[in-house]
Amino acid sequence: MSQPQTPEDRRKSIRITDKLEIPSIDTRKYRVIRLHNQLEVLLVHDADTDMASAAMDVNVRCFSDELDMPGVAHGVEHLSFMGTEKYPDENAYTKYLALHSGSFNAHTGATSTNYYFEIAAKRVEDATATDASPLYGALDRFAQFFISPLFLANTLDRELRAVDSEHKKNLQSDTWRLSRLGKALSNPKHPYCHFPTGNYEVLKIEPEAKGMDVRQKFMEFHKKHYSANRMKLVVLGRESLGELESWVIDMFSGVENKDLKQNRWESEVPFRPDDLLTQCFAKPVMDLRQLDLCFPFIDEELLFESQPSRYISHLIGHEGPGSIMSYINSRGWASGRLGAGVWPVCPGTPGIFKCQIRLTEDGLANYQEIVKIVFQYISLLKESPPALWIFEEQKSLADIEFKFRQKTPARKFSSKIAAVMQTPLPREWIISGLSKLRTFNPDRIKEGLACLRPDNFRMTVVSQKMPGSWKSKEKWYGTEYTYEKIPLDLIEEIKKAHSTTMKDRLPELHLPHKNAFIPTKLEVEKKEIKEAALEPKLLRNDDKARIWFKKDDTFWVPKANLHDLVQDALEEYSYDAELTVLNYSIQSHSSGIEVAVSGYNDKLLVLLEKGLVTMRDLEVKPERFEIIKERMARALANADFQQPFRQVGSHTSWLNSERGYLGEHWRPELPHIDVEDIQQFYPQLLRQIHIETLVHGNLYKEDALKLGDLVETTLNPRLLPRTQWPVSRNLIFPPGANSVYHKNLADPKNVNHCIEYLLTVGDISDRPLLAKTQLLDQMTHEPAFNQLRTKEQLGYIIISGMRGTSTTVGFKFIIQSERNCKYLEARIESFLASYRKTLGNMSEVEFEKHKMSLINSRLEKLNNLDQETNRFWEHISVESFDFDQVYQDAAQIKALRHDDMVKFYDTFIIPTSVTRSKLAIHLNSQVISLLDLEKSSATEEVSDKVEGNGTIPFVITDVREFKSKMVVSRGRQAIRHISEFEE
Repeated sequence: MSQPQTPEDRRKSIRITDKLEIPSIDTRKYRVIRLHNQLEVLLVHDADTDMASAAMDVNVRCFSDELDMPGVAHGVEHLSFMGTEKYPDENAYTKYLALHSGSFNAHTGATSTNYYFEIAAKRVEDATATDASPLYGALDRFAQFFISPLFLANTLDRELRAVDSEHKKNLQSDTWRLSRLGKALSNPKHPYCHFPTGNYEVLKIEPEAKGMDVRQKFMEFHKKHYSANRMKLVVLGRESLGELESWVIDMFSGVENKDLKQNRWESEVPFRPDDLLTQCFAKPVMDLRQLDLCFPFIDEELLFESQPSRYISHLIGHEGPGSIMSYINSRGWASGRLGAGVWPVCPGTPGIFKCQIRLTEDGLANYQEIVKIVFQYISLLKESPPALWIFEEQKSLADIEFKFRQKTPARKFSSKIAAVMQTPLPREWIISGLSKLRTFNPDRIKEGLACLRPDNFRMTVVSQKMPGSWKSKEKWYGTEYTYEKIPLDLIEEIKKAHSTTMKDRLPELHLPHKNAFIPTKLEVEKKEIKEAALEPKLLRNDDKARIWFKKDDTFWVPKANLHDLVQDALEEYSYDAELTVLNYSIQSHSSGIEVAVSGYNDKLLVLLEKGLVTMRDLEVKPERFEIIKERMARALANADFQQPFRQVGSHTSWLNSERGYLGEHWRPELPHIDVEDIQQFYPQLLRQIHIETLVHGNLYKEDALKLGDLVETTLNPRLLPRTQWPVSRNLIFPPGANSVYHKNLADPKNVNHCIEYLLTVGDISDRPLLAKTQLLDQMTHEPAFNQLRTKEQLGYIIISGMRGTSTTVGFKFIIQSERNCKYLEARIESFLASYRKTLGNMSEVEFEKHKMSLINSRLEKLNNLDQETNRFWEHISVESFDFDQVYQDAAQIKALRHDDMVKFYDTFIIPTSVTRSKLAIHLNSQVISLLDLEKSSATEEVSDKVEGNGTIPFVITDVREFKSKMVVSRGRQAIRHISEFEE
């Protein structure tokens, strides 16, 4: 046991290292220390950051749950936020973060619980030199979760209902269902089989029926497992390393060290011999067809220098010529990509190598042949000694990507690195982590390949049709399945495939060729500049094309992005490019076709030219057309089985748009389209176009003009007259509008309803109106979450904030809940009515804090080149050219007065306003919820009925008729004349 700490001890720390391996463009400073209580900490000084962050990773999660109370670790995660001895208010933490541009979350893995937050890094403008930064206050509140959480009794039931809602959110998710099924069919003596989420039944009802004090059980779990020596902390801020270290020592030395050993599971494995050579046929909710092969693998915990599974997964998952994917694609058996790689289980337990293939109908019928092809390729790998040149290609690409790795958001960085610190990596490598390959170890590769054999795997086939009947049902999610041993005759055929040699193996299978897309020119000409340019320049502006360009003057990486507004045939060719982080995409856009190419600028032109030529000369092959058509039909059908909160937004957009369609409108048309239709239509599509090009990155004007000209000369279109360019408009909901649209969910088993409640405010180009809507979002975000989620427990999914269309702006709520939509709408109205008093009584000090929090958020620096490219393209594609919008927004927000917001609220938001415009979309579950049957308690809860504005909701039954009565907005207007951007 650890010895009691003296005050002097508590001020001590051990410096482990400040020499970390970091990207060449990283200007941060790092230090790893260990406090006296054995808490290990990474301190990060970033003088340029606008957002500070911290994350704590605790080495305990569902693998430590007691068998009779699954999900207890998840419950502890939820309850830890609900008040501490120093800050007893249950929303003290969230309210503080909200006032300083902050956000928070937590997530859990098998063996760790990861808590993190992000907050403004700067002191407020009027702060004195002695005022602490927002990070200081956030850290103080954050530390208490690990020192003295209260597990408030009055929050217990509410938070366990939140856990229950989170679980029910995933009940119809195939990702969760299939993952759970695989674990349910594993070794019951290994915690891999545990049910990680928990629900109200197992965390509250059943334990209390047994006489347990549930709150005490959660407190005991925290006391037993939360120990400083099992925790890893990351703190990132503007402050010096010395100041951050002082804060951490002061705030986190109070975390008790119980000298617990690292959680390890070494005595059992997930798959016993009896669990192997099995096949599981699983019935999904969505129309999926999938083949999974799982192999118990070697333990790579200490193999971080060589990572043999990366070599193996690179080859098995390859999609270029000679690969498994290339061959089964040629047979028409694959519908999507092939994924291959190791899934780590937990410390002390070897990982699981998994190969996953999405199948066509023919592929499903021939899944046994595909299994044999996989084993033939494995025999090829075993026959071919591990190749140094393949490893060196992987190493080279990994080195380049790490060298020029750009910043990620502070919260993402902190959360990820805190988790990495739980691994045995040398502390100097916790930033580079597993992203780099250091040592070629052919023996370990061979050892890994030896695990991929016919007596060491199990198979899952996912399909709604095969075998047609299912014998069993999984306990927690209700997934239907049939589980049995693989037939002996199939095993024999697999063994034969595994023993093939060059003479009798499929000649189409071979190792990949060398990758021609690996960049070699990585120079960046970095110049001293006074101020980075805020907008691109227009190099060309004529009837045929516009070419926008900005040379990167902020991030200094050898990368570039190209967007053209004007994928299947390029898959094999582009796979090598993808491996080098050189990507292309072709997708439909509201105004045409968008082509995007991004990555290292050295090879950008090569891939663009190949992509354009393929587009121009596309050969629509009948057999491939049928596969893509069927894939599209399934995607459209499956969209109706997504979680309701993911469906509701498309309905809102449809009801707001002048022209627009839902997937259900496309679906009946698809059967009537054949290959001849596409062959006739496609050539016309590119015959007459206007080309809008953005080139941004490590390139020069001449390069940009060359890339733009390449698009024009390759496609060689006729010009599209400006009068024929599309104009995007949206419907204008008049003052006093009160409309509701009802729709039943297609999934008959989804227990959740979902509402989107939208209040239309006005023209998105109206800067003062936009600023007020943004400030309303800032002010109400935390109170809405606290009231509707934390206190009322309406559901796990509670979203509120600004919602924009191409031409209008509004304010929305989205709630997914077992409660019906009528009830949810009443609770939203109740919140809006009560918040009017909060707004009216808000002090000037608090009001100014909200303004500053929002201004900090709007002016937050971009982290990488892609973010800046996307910002430019957003304004170019809608022709607003409002490149300095965030600065204009900040100026408008700064000028707002308290009475401005009160008038705004009374006009557009409060339920009694006769001028507000409301649209509610109700997606209704077909399942009658127990909560909705509890009429007596429901009556009590809605007793605070809100006074309305006297209008009767108009129920939309005929959308065409409804839209025909609406006025449409003007199109998006340019903030400045386009000529002002010409160079």
